[in-house]
Amino acid sequence: MTQIATHRRELIFSPAIRIFHWLRALSILMLVVTGFYISWPFLVAPASSDVLVQGGIRFVHLVFGFVLTSITIVRFYLFFFAKSAIERRSIRDVLSLKSWIAQIKSYIWMGHLDKAGVYGPLQFVTYVAISFAALFMCITGLVLYANVYHQGLGGAIWEVSAWFTALMGGLAQVRIWHHIVTWAFIIFVVIHIYMAVWSGIRFKHNSVDSIVSGYDYHKEH
Repeated sequence: MTQIATHRRELIFSPAIRIFHWLRALSILMLVVTGFYISWPFLVAPASSDVLVQGGIRFVHLVFGFVLTSITIVRFYLFFFAKSAIERRSIRDVLSLKSWIAQIKSYIWMGHLDKAGVYGPLQFVTYVAISFAALFMCITGLVLYANVYHQGLGGAIWEVSAWFTALMGGLAQVRIWHHIVTWAFIIFVVIHIYMAVWSGIRFKHNSVDSIVSGYDYHKEH
């Protein structure tokens, strides 16, 4: 018997991108949880205990803050310099009015999305925006760090942090905007998970699984 393949398999996410995706997801989760606690501490250690609860929570926040900062820098590098250009090819769709119309129509069940890269134009613009939001969070987080820890890295970036603090209108404004942009991540994560699941069901492809396996499947014409 002869079998004809109805789909072809394509590697769209390298191991590095997949690992960084899940590390970034974990970092965002931990930073949101610990960040809200730092802004409103509600746990109190027993009087007989010498455990510094706030200090432990802040330590976890700092660790995952540096993880997110590192990943953000590496992801910017990979986007511009990685051998695989599948993410960069999505720029062609962003510059194409036809691709924008095709994606909007596909979202209202009036067609199928045909992408030049791994992302549609709306996805690409959203991911770029959230990447710059992550960069802003990393910068403001380092500024807040430098205002508490004055030696080591904090001391090394103190002058730049002082300049950025003045630019933002004071340390209180840095903290407020750090908190406000946190909500952008919360909203993005909810929509991102929903759209990833919806897209896999709507277009019958490996939407969610691809960020685990790295592969997507496309119908053969």
